[in-house]
Amino acid sequence: MISSALFSSVWRYRGFISGSVKREFQTKYRNSMLGAAWTVLNPLAMILVYTIVFSQVMGTRLPGLGSPFSYSIYLCAGTLTWALFAEITGRSQTVFIENGNLLKKLQFPRLCLPIIVVLNACVNFGIVFALFTLFLVFSGAFPGWIYLALLPVLLIQVVFAISLGIIIGVLNVFFRDVGQFFTILLQFWFWFTPIVYPVTALPAEVRDLLIWNPMAAVVQAYHAILLHGAAPDWASLGPVTVLAALCCVLGLQLFRKRAGEMVDEL
Repeated sequence: MISSALFSSVWRYRGFISGSVKREFQTKYRNSMLGAAWTVLNPLAMILVYTIVFSQVMGTRLPGLGSPFSYSIYLCAGTLTWALFAEITGRSQTVFIENGNLLKKLQFPRLCLPIIVVLNACVNFGIVFALFTLFLVFSGAFPGWIYLALLPVLLIQVVFAISLGIIIGVLNVFFRDVGQFFTILLQFWFWFTPIVYPVTALPAEVRDLLIWNPMAAVVQAYHAILLHGAAPDWASLGPVTVLAALCCVLGLQLFRKRAGEMVDEL
């Protein structure tokens, strides 16, 4: 089993983690005139496009939902949460390679790097999702108290994403094709997840295959909460929760065994 010493050592470096998150956020907008305002303007523009354009074009494709904002909510709920998953896994697959010089020169818990990736992604997601929540409030589509059910769904998603990301990140140090393959896989994975289209648009035989897509259950949970104002199907989240736990254990074990070898390989 994973020793608690690993996590206690990470806690001692919490200042390094928070400083890295802050520095990356500031660096991202250092040379722009509007600075951090772009963090708000970019997602705001996206939400406006989805609302103005897609609510008119695709609104009739969600049967049983008469709101003109139904499809834009459906699309935002899926794309925003998928973007969080894609950012965590995408950055995790190269985080050890990109920080190779840092790993060679400084002594610190290597697990800090994936944690920094998660925190940076969550900061970006939090800003964007806060704007989306304001949109729900002002459009009269806020789901009410069931909105709090997003927290356990988000936790499952983040644990699954970073656990998978650590596994891919470690393997990518030794086999660089792993990262290239996952980048391609992520594109197919996106289109095999009901984000742009409703599940009802799929043929029955294809719909049955979604049970093998862990992110399908997660995205559908977000749709249930944000679009229908209903509790998600918790039973459907069981498999992805188990998978996230297994990936977490496997990822930490793999990381602990190969952390020293990664430095030599880099």
